[in-house]
Amino acid sequence: MDQNFDVIVIGAGPGGYVCAIRAAQLGLKVACVEKRATLGGTCLNIGCIPSKALLQSSENYHETLHGLADHGIHVEGVKLDLKRMMARKGEVVGANVKGIEFLFKKNKVTWLKGAARFTGPHSISVADVEYSAKHIVIATGSESISLPGVMPDETRIVTSTGALELDAVPKHLVVIGGGYIGLELGSVWRRLGAEVTVVEFLDRLVPTMDGEIASAFQKILGKQGITFKLGTKVTGVKTAKDGVTLMLEPAKGGAMEELKADIVLLSIGRKAHTAGLALDQAGVATDDRGRIATDGHFATNVPGIYAIGDVIAGPMLAHKAEEEGVALAELIAGQAGHVNYDVIPGVVYTWPEVASVGKTEEELKAAGVAYNIGKFPFTANGRARAMGDTDGFVKILADKTTDRVLGAHIIGPDAGTLIAELATAMEFGASSEDVARTCHAHPSLNEAVKEAAMAVEGWAIHI
Repeated sequence: MDQNFDVIVIGAGPGGYVCAIRAAQLGLKVACVEKRATLGGTCLNIGCIPSKALLQSSENYHETLHGLADHGIHVEGVKLDLKRMMARKGEVVGANVKGIEFLFKKNKVTWLKGAARFTGPHSISVADVEYSAKHIVIATGSESISLPGVMPDETRIVTSTGALELDAVPKHLVVIGGGYIGLELGSVWRRLGAEVTVVEFLDRLVPTMDGEIASAFQKILGKQGITFKLGTKVTGVKTAKDGVTLMLEPAKGGAMEELKADIVLLSIGRKAHTAGLALDQAGVATDDRGRIATDGHFATNVPGIYAIGDVIAGPMLAHKAEEEGVALAELIAGQAGHVNYDVIPGVVYTWPEVASVGKTEEELKAAGVAYNIGKFPFTANGRARAMGDTDGFVKILADKTTDRVLGAHIIGPDAGTLIAELATAMEFGASSEDVARTCHAHPSLNEAVKEAAMAVEGWAIHI
């Protein structure tokens, strides 16, 4: 095997494999290092894809039990086959990771199998073989953050990895952390029959989310049977054969209490994963949070070494990493790669889904930006009523002077799909009137977006 390349990408997650493929499309000789037995990184193997498979399966199960009768469909003898559900999840993962392997072959990207370690500013070692490249990209992703006194064993105390592999529905699942991952996985096991309690240190869920949306989100999840202990700190844990006991106390001080569960999911966030890279051998600098320090073009302090995705600053989202991968490949090839960080959507894939892009109302207030608000509820949308999914609303924030869309937030059916229209509008600098005067098909969920845009100037028709 040739050991010299134009570009070597370390990590084959969404950022890494996309960067490698795009660089190869641009005529560069590319290798990608991956230590897993399969490509796709955390996202495809133990994150985004398997969790969405379980979310879909659990939604189908819950709908069959509780929703189909409203449509005149009566089903008897419904039972959960968790083993088959988990097997299907594995099949979905397998198809996706094999797809990436096919794309590597199609685009002539060389897969270097093993863990990479820097041996110099332009060289790495993989499985005791040294490789060199003019450009080396670090795309090693992230890992779960630990909590003092709460040590995951992936049996009783699990991370998201273990929560995707449970062989029985917990009687009581306690989720530590009220962020995207914990709420998604908590929703899966709640639908399958578990009692679910979410313990969050802050006094609200998903702190990066628009406050009004977060409040509505908590109420909807509460109606689904999820219990919340907000403003609560986990100070310790005791494990036994029959389960786990958590020691809790109010974050602002007060009496301690105990909370028992048979499974605990630790999901308080993620941190950059750089262990084993021997960054010191190349002289690569990191910031105070252990992330690789980069400039506005993904370059580290060492010429020829770059970093993208979860390992650098910014939201830890697969699609953000993909955009950076494409932009960096184009920059290396001499083109003008760019990522607009003001238009990176975020989605929580519960049901209903929650999606946002751009500024929250709180951020606009803090920045002193004058804005108008347009909102439209799904209860007034004909398609949502026909579906039986009327929880939630669309919220659009537009500049008070220019009417340019500054932020959009949706809680409701297929919010993750609906947000794309508003992300596109923002990318092209559209006003709320531009969205409002664009013809939307009827009856469609997208009409709620149109009506919210109309509501910015006070002329929504159906409310």
